[in-house]
Amino acid sequence: MPLQLNTTEHFLKIVAITLNGRLDAFEAPALRKICDDYVSQGVNHFVFDLTDVSMLDSAGLAVLVSVLKRARLAEGDVRLIWPREEAAARILRLTKFDQVFTSILPEQIIPKGF
Repeated sequence: MPLQLNTTEHFLKIVAITLNGRLDAFEAPALRKICDDYVSQGVNHFVFDLTDVSMLDSAGLAVLVSVLKRARLAEGDVRLIWPREEAAARILRLTKFDQVFTSILPEQIIPKGF
């Protein structure tokens, strides 16, 4: 009997969002809108580059959690690139986000053009 092959293609869409500055109650709605648009297009994998985020508040954290929940419901995930600013990193540690999200340190990222 000849070998029978069945193939299935899977396309993975990953959206990387680089943030710079404060992720607070004033800025969080814009991020939520962008993420909602991507989720409605079927995106379920996100990377948030928080390297240059100087401050996070509860509204910013809420957006990250919301995206994580929606991504995981769609069998996706969210990764965080850890902030350099200690104040932002401290908030993530205090809220146990370092245990909830898969995190990458900025120095672990392969440089562009590598």
